[in-house]
Amino acid sequence: MKKITRAYNFGMSSVRSVAFVGLVLGSLHVWAQQAQPADAVSIAPAKLPKASLWNHYLFQLQASGGVPPYHWRVVRGSLPRGISLQQNGEVAGAAEEQGQEDFTVAVTEQTGKAQQQNFTLSIEAPLSAAWSRKAEVNGQRIDGTIKVSNTTGRDFDLTLVVLAVNDIGRATAIGYQRFSLRASTRDQELPFGDTLPRGNYTVNVDVVGEEPQSNMIFRSRLVTGNEAVTQGP
Repeated sequence: MKKITRAYNFGMSSVRSVAFVGLVLGSLHVWAQQAQPADAVSIAPAKLPKASLWNHYLFQLQASGGVPPYHWRVVRGSLPRGISLQQNGEVAGAAEEQGQEDFTVAVTEQTGKAQQQNFTLSIEAPLSAAWSRKAEVNGQRIDGTIKVSNTTGRDFDLTLVVLAVNDIGRATAIGYQRFSLRASTRDQELPFGDTLPRGNYTVNVDVVGEEPQSNMIFRSRLVTGNEAVTQGP
């Protein structure tokens, strides 16, 4: 009987131990579930692409986490005039002026969780000029080519003037063009050049774009260092 009693007592102790371990593990599982943070809401991307003046702009902000649908709004600052944020996260419109704007958007999911993010929306330079082939001396000539861009949604009346200025300040025109630069034109090449007397020259390239509807004028300028013409009279 003593042996049987001992075996019985040992069995009850094991059952109690197993039950206790099970209770602890169950409590840890509940605690872990409670300690786990709810699915946080995040916003993408971190940066907006540039807009261009008078051109339609459309970009979709994205959110993840939480429970869709998401609702978007501006909580600080403002977007460029002519562009707005829709409730579905679309940034849409047509910019009406140059510059850039800083603003903060908030997105809220169905259960009320929210997230905020700062953005900057910049407007591209309406008119730009860059070297396609930088002005250089070729015998008695100075020649070069620039490329011009009209990033807006409207045509420009474009004027190109290229002057070669010598050491004593005398300017000689070596390039002139006037024409309509179409909306959304990128990198249109404009060559220039002419024969010059011997001397050292600085080449000044001035590009002016006039937009008739708004009466706005845009300018861009390129300047070289000294270009020495050593041949000729």
